[in-house]
Amino acid sequence: MAFGIKREELNLWKQRVAAGEVAFLTHYWQHPRFPEMKTVTKAGCADIERLIAWGMKYDLKKEWIHQRLGYPHFDLLGERQQVILESEGLLDHLKRFRIL
Repeated sequence: MAFGIKREELNLWKQRVAAGEVAFLTHYWQHPRFPEMKTVTKAGCADIERLIAWGMKYDLKKEWIHQRLGYPHFDLLGERQQVILESEGLLDHLKRFRIL
């Protein structure tokens, strides 16, 4: 279950993904498989080759790409999420969702 974001933020992420950008969407999250995780960042891009190449910088395997609803993305969790958000200069995500 996702929460803590506005519809406008989700729509902007979808637009950027569809345009072939690598776009990021962080939100609060609950999932029974990962009870210790409180947030997730979706790193998406409709250009699969670009998404794969981007993911390789962070040792993300192409098999980990979710292909749901036409918005391919990696789900970033835990320490990897924090490292990637820092590396990508997305400190606002870290602060807003208290990931630091």
